[in-house]
Amino acid sequence: MLDREIAVAIEAVKLSCKLCSAVQKTLVTAETMAKKDRSPVTVADFGSQAIVNYVISREFPGIPIVAEEDAAELRLPENDELRRRVVHQVQHVIEEMDEEAVLDSIDKGNHGGGASGRFWTLDPIDGTKGYLRGDQYAVALALIEDGKVILGVLGCPNLPGDSVESESNDGTIFAATKGTGARCTLISQESWSPVSASPVTSAADAAFCESVESGHTSHGAAAQVAEKLGVTAPPVRIDSQCKYAVVARGEACIYLRLPTKPGYEEKIWDHAAGWIITTEAGGKVTDTTGADLDFSLGRTLSANKGVIGTNGPLHDQVITTVQSVLG
Repeated sequence: MLDREIAVAIEAVKLSCKLCSAVQKTLVTAETMAKKDRSPVTVADFGSQAIVNYVISREFPGIPIVAEEDAAELRLPENDELRRRVVHQVQHVIEEMDEEAVLDSIDKGNHGGGASGRFWTLDPIDGTKGYLRGDQYAVALALIEDGKVILGVLGCPNLPGDSVESESNDGTIFAATKGTGARCTLISQESWSPVSASPVTSAADAAFCESVESGHTSHGAAAQVAEKLGVTAPPVRIDSQCKYAVVARGEACIYLRLPTKPGYEEKIWDHAAGWIITTEAGGKVTDTTGADLDFSLGRTLSANKGVIGTNGPLHDQVITTVQSVLG
C-alpha cells in the first residue's frame, strides 16, 4: 500500500502548484514575454523544486530524489537578487523555510537513479516555454522502486477539469499508484474521480496530441504518421506532461514524442509521472520501437528512442505506422 506516499506526494505537488501559479500571475507579463525574459520561470523552477523536495524529504528522509535542478547557480554572489526572489516566493507558501533550507532542499535532487531501491523523480516545471506564454505546464513527481514507476502525481495548474478548450480557470491534479487506477480532481478540491483512456479503436476517429515546440518532437514526421493513420482532426498541441493527462482522461488518443536529433536521451522526470497515470488509466506508453520505457538506467531513458503514448487499443497500429515513417 502506498497511501502515505501518495498523500504526501499530492500535498507537495499542490504546494508547488500554488507557488508556480503565483509567480506566473505576478512575474510573467507582456514585457517579459516580449523580451523572452526567462527569469520568472527560473524563480518558479527553483522554488517548486525547493518546496517538493522539502516536503517529501521531511516525511521520507531516507528516500533520495532525482530532480532537474541544483542550487549551485543560486549560491553565486552575482545571483543574490535571483536567490532572494526564490526564497521570497517559497516563504509565501512555506513560511518556515529560510534561505539555507531553500538551497539545501533544491540540492537534495542530486541522486543518480538506478535499478535498485526507491527514489523520487521530479520535474519542478515541465513545459517552461508554455509557462512563459501563460499556457500549459506541469509539476511532475513520481516514485520509482527497483527501476519501476509505482506512483505518480501530475499537477496541471492551467488545465481545466473538463477539456483543454474550456474557459475554466481551475487547474487539475492527477494521481496514480501501481495497480489501483488513475484519478483526478481540481487542485482546489478534494473529491477525486477516476479517469479512463478513450475506448476508440479506429485511428480515423482518434485525436492526436503533441508538443507545441518543434524542438521536442518532429512535427513533420508526426503529420506523416497522422496521414497514414487516416487521422483528419488537427493535432492538439499543448506543452508538458499535460499531454499524458489529456490521453489518460480520454480527451486525446495518441501522444507522439518523436526523435528530433540522433543520440538524444529523454530524461526520466519528463515521463515517469505521466507514464503511470496514462497506463493506470488503461492507456499504453512505449518508445517508438514498442519497447517498454526503462527507468532503471540512471537519470535518462538511455535504452529508449522517443516516446509514444496511446489509449491502448490503437497502440500497435500507431507503432507500426511510426516505424514506417521513421524507417
